[in-house]
Amino acid sequence: MVQALVELDENTNRVLNIVKAKFGLKDKSEAIKTIIQYYIETEAEPELKPEFMERINKAEKGKFIKVGNFAKHYGVE
Repeated sequence: MVQALVELDENTNRVLNIVKAKFGLKDKSEAIKTIIQYYIETEAEPELKPEFMERINKAEKGKFIKVGNFAKHYGVE
C-alpha cells in the first residue's frame, strides 16, 4: 500500500470530516477512498455488459469476405 503526505486546505479538511462522519469511517484515508470510489462509479467509463461482449466475440468468429472496392462490389457509385 502506498502512503502519501498531503496538505489540505480548511474546506477540504472539513469535507473529509463530514464524509468520515456520514459513512462511519475510521479515518480520513477511508474518506478519501470513499470519495474516489464514488468518482470511479459516476464519472469513469462503465464496463461493458457481458451479453454485449458475448455478441462481439460471436461476431468476431463469423464469416467475412474481403472487398477491395466497396462501391464496385456493391454497385454503389
